[in-house]
Amino acid sequence: MPRPIRVAIVGAGPAGIYAADALLKSDAARDPGVSIDLFERMPAPFGLIRYGVAPDHPRIKGIVSALHQVLDKPQVRLFGNVDYPGDITLDDLHRFYDAVVFATGAMADRALDLPGVGLDGSFGAADFVSWYDGHPDVPRTWPLEAEKVAVLGVGNVALDVARILAKTADELLRTEIPPNVHAGLQRNKALEVHIFGRRGPAQAKFSPMELRELDHSPTIEVVVDPEDIDYDDGSIAERRSNKQAHMVASTLENWAIRDIGTRPHKVYLHFFESPEEILGAAGHVVGLRTERTQLDGTGNVRGTGRFTDWDVQAVYRAVGYYSDELPKLPFDLVSGTVPNQAGRVLAADSHQTAVYVTGWIKRGPVGLIGHTKGDANETVACLLDDHTSGRLPGAAAPDPDAVTAVLRERGIRYTTWGGWHQLDAHERALGAAQDRERVKVVEREDMLRHSGT
Repeated sequence: MPRPIRVAIVGAGPAGIYAADALLKSDAARDPGVSIDLFERMPAPFGLIRYGVAPDHPRIKGIVSALHQVLDKPQVRLFGNVDYPGDITLDDLHRFYDAVVFATGAMADRALDLPGVGLDGSFGAADFVSWYDGHPDVPRTWPLEAEKVAVLGVGNVALDVARILAKTADELLRTEIPPNVHAGLQRNKALEVHIFGRRGPAQAKFSPMELRELDHSPTIEVVVDPEDIDYDDGSIAERRSNKQAHMVASTLENWAIRDIGTRPHKVYLHFFESPEEILGAAGHVVGLRTERTQLDGTGNVRGTGRFTDWDVQAVYRAVGYYSDELPKLPFDLVSGTVPNQAGRVLAADSHQTAVYVTGWIKRGPVGLIGHTKGDANETVACLLDDHTSGRLPGAAAPDPDAVTAVLRERGIRYTTWGGWHQLDAHERALGAAQDRERVKVVEREDMLRHSGT
């Protein structure tokens, strides 16, 4: 009788768990069966949901309940606090599994070639997100001395950064933020946050709901300059063909025609301003220089030669995420992805045997969390086709106990799905004491201890 297909998935965020779900729902799950191990470098699962979604967005965090159902399946095991390739290598994975799927996502900031980017007070948005989401591998404090702040980018991460900077600490105390983040935000001096986009309202990449949420806080006044509401033929065509673009533009139009209110914190949305230089003095940010742009008829813009210096003391770059390069896998430095064909990893114009990718490491950091389902289905279909066609060489040591034995021999303190339930219960108990859903544990050692490791 054939044994179950053994699959290792590196990364226990949404992309990795959706891949496990696709395997569990496949015909192979019935005959010959599947056995799936997820390896996650963090002690807790859920990746981007836990460490990339703003704490005041519990609706998005609700996706965790669906991911829970996948990890509850008996065919799935979780190995947390296991680093690739530090704790387990690709050679190890090939020995224990018939196929390996990398779902490692993207957590670093994409580089921005801008004069002054290295000044004190110039920050990557991803680093700030990791701080306020309680990532255990970042500093526990964050400098929040600036009264006027610039945010570069017109996507949802830019909105998250601006909203967290503009809200009061007590508004966020209802969320899962840990004590060190609340204490840091209590010292936040930001009164003005300026979001800059080089193109117009029709080209903004905000989600309509996330944009509207910016205006829900009783302490935040959102301001849009009526002169920034402009469209050319390309912009009009974009609005007609893209419902989300139309909804975003309509919201911005409504904000542009209203009177400015009296809420204490202001968030200014600036369009047609292309960042040219982060200005500094004595090594610290003292301003931002932008060039005014104008539409060229196609929805793109060109410079006008008119420059403005904005009085800000900090600049946050929200221009996209970038994936870490994975040892022994090819890597495209421009896109920040592993070259692949429908999820099959390419190496020297051929497929790298039994190695696959899914999620942002496959297609780049674009789209919403739910879009990773399609990635997972495509990748898993290729994996199963390779299996039925005999293109997978097969694991040399497929016994499920073999990998646990090696981790123990190496002294790896790995966490399990049962350990997550213990940590989850502890965080919820901390929250219940403060009438909150949970309080997130930050220190890695504390996470391991409360996971029973």
